[in-house]
Amino acid sequence: MEDILDVYEMAYNPLRPVVCMDEKPYQLHGESRKPLPMRKGSELKTDSEYVRKGTCSIFVFTEPLGGVRHVSVRDRRTATDWAQEIKYLADVCYSDAEKIILVLDNLNTHTLGSLYKAFPAAEARRIAKRFEIHFTPKHGSWLNIAEIELNVMTKQCLKRRVESTEKLGTELVAWESKRNTDISKINWHFTNDQARIKLISLYPKIILSNT
Repeated sequence: MEDILDVYEMAYNPLRPVVCMDEKPYQLHGESRKPLPMRKGSELKTDSEYVRKGTCSIFVFTEPLGGVRHVSVRDRRTATDWAQEIKYLADVCYSDAEKIILVLDNLNTHTLGSLYKAFPAAEARRIAKRFEIHFTPKHGSWLNIAEIELNVMTKQCLKRRVESTEKLGTELVAWESKRNTDISKINWHFTNDQARIKLISLYPKIILSNT
């Protein structure tokens, strides 16, 4: 936990950006009946029944102090999917960074080994060297700022039915563009000093010797 909080206390440095990553499964839904269109004084009306259209995964990368994020939609969330997202982050989003400080959880696909499953060894190693990785502790996903970004995205963009990955991708690109244009930052305030007081029960007790 303290490792992650140390990262969040670092000053903003565009050459060493702190980027938080998370992913979210999403259920695609279609309409069982054609919605009634909006009219003056009346919102769009949809039937309570819907049709399941399968599932997909949403990947979110957010740079809290830089106020930028990248969102993508994939059919699955395999090791290869994660590796391809990491490559895009390194080569497109942060091509000029000296080192990308990446915060993420301990999902079994979130390892540098996934890069070697997706790319030749030399390419995998090239990508891996671009990153400094920090994992949130077990049962400590609340420490991942990307979860805050996912909650905002869910409230602003995922409260209605979306029936295809293509449409979902289009809507998320528009949402991402608006958030990035607004330079929407996330200011984290919880520090190690506060953790040592408020979360003291999580720390091991020091046993003093009588000798």
